[in-house]
Amino acid sequence: MADDGSAQSTTVWPLVKFSFQVKIAGTELVFQEVTGLSAESQVIEYRAGNSKVYSTIKMPGLQKFGNITLKKGMFTKDTALYTAFMATKMNTIKRASVVISLLDENNAPVMTWTLLNAFPCKITGTDMKSDGNEVAVESMELAHEGLTFAAN
Repeated sequence: MADDGSAQSTTVWPLVKFSFQVKIAGTELVFQEVTGLSAESQVIEYRAGNSKVYSTIKMPGLQKFGNITLKKGMFTKDTALYTAFMATKMNTIKRASVVISLLDENNAPVMTWTLLNAFPCKITGTDMKSDGNEVAVESMELAHEGLTFAAN
């Protein structure tokens, strides 16, 4: 029987990471890079006073979520990230849901991370170098109060 390659076309391939979408408060924004999608549980160590074992037991504690960094190319008169950051005032910032989706070859979301109550906490302008030939890239860091994950 001749191998016509049809077996390969039915193989399930890993997802690519270069096709993604970011929506902040329902509005799609284009970014070059998203990093920091992480969550962890702090570990509580405990030992009872009457324990005969000379070691602690470990229990899950509070959850902690890392900040998300969004990077994008800089364009003439594009001040969206700077404006969003400057709107941050002591405890008066409008928090938003942020939905980050990994897309398949048809641009349909296949995995989705949702940030709860996100707000900008840091902005970084581009590095400048007289002998460089890279695109100018700015970044914004978002703090948030929770991260949920869904495989679509």
